Amino acid sequence: MSEDADKDSKTEEATEKKIRDTIEKGKLPVSKETSIFASFLAILVFAVFFAQGSIGQLGAFLSMFMEKPEAWPLATARDVTDLFRVVFFEVAKLLGVLMLLLVTAGIGASVLQNMPQFVAERVRPQASRISISKGWKRLFGIQGFVEFLKSLGKLGLVSLVLVFVLSGDYRLLLAGMFTHPTAFVLTIRELAIDVVVSIVFVMALIATVDLVWSRFHWRQELRMTRQEVKDEMKQSEGDPIVKSRLRSLGRDRARQRMMQAVPRATLVIANPTHFSIALKYVRDEDTAPLVLAKGQDLVALKIREIAEANNIPVFEDVALARSMYKQVSVDSVIPTKFYQAVAELVRIVYGNQAQRKVIS
Repeated sequence: MSEDADKDSKTEEATEKKIRDTIEKGKLPVSKETSIFASFLAILVFAVFFAQGSIGQLGAFLSMFMEKPEAWPLATARDVTDLFRVVFFEVAKLLGVLMLLLVTAGIGASVLQNMPQFVAERVRPQASRISISKGWKRLFGIQGFVEFLKSLGKLGLVSLVLVFVLSGDYRLLLAGMFTHPTAFVLTIRELAIDVVVSIVFVMALIATVDLVWSRFHWRQELRMTRQEVKDEMKQSEGDPIVKSRLRSLGRDRARQRMMQAVPRATLVIANPTHFSIALKYVRDEDTAPLVLAKGQDLVALKIREIAEANNIPVFEDVALARSMYKQVSVDSVIPTKFYQAVAELVRIVYGNQAQRKVIS
């Protein structure tokens, strides 16, 4: 009951990270029916292109062996060994090509489904692989029952096809029993090709369905709950609360550095309490006025307070302060569009400084 509830809660598609981690662990969707289809296809290729000559040679050898048994004495152990070697060599010539085709087909079916890769996790010893309880669940659980039904369905479907194909060829098979062995072997080859062709078509259909189902089922098994998605995002991108706290600390440090730079300002433009921009301009040093600090509301008041405490002139210009606050950046020179307006204020500052020097 808990497993069903857990599956029902997995409503989110698997993230790219989970898919990547699953692939790295070697847990890939595999269609067993595709490998079986490839094996039958290899058998068909062998029967059509290679079997005729090999079977003819084997038939001729068996015919000679049966017609002249005296040519193969079995009086000593050496005679038996020689006979076994000859028979083995003749059978190996027939089956060698078939085995090579089967191996190639099996490897090809696996490679076409998933690119080969070495996964240490798959070869690492695990106690769960030799667990009797888990093995029992695999054999007699839902998955095992599904595999049993699939095998039963394949057996029934292939049996029907075989009955349909062989129903019209049994007379040919009976007639071939009274012919020369070589001719009878070729008759069996023709019947085998018909049977294998039918099985290949059936297995192609089954393999296609199983290939689609295996990948769909793999995706379904990888589905995640919303909490799992949130936890993964926290792991990959960091906890949002921690990130927010770090951003807040960063802003506080930047604000402190900005406030420490205000005493070096030449003048402050205010609005009069909502915005404040502290500018620095020293003749023969700065090519244009530099923004040391800017702020809004409480920060603006703090900038103005520091400026007044350090006898830095504060100019109240609502339009200029509002416009500059939106367009200037700290530690950058002001845009050229503000040169004229700021130049007038700088002239006033230097003029007042000159008057104070004269009076003193």
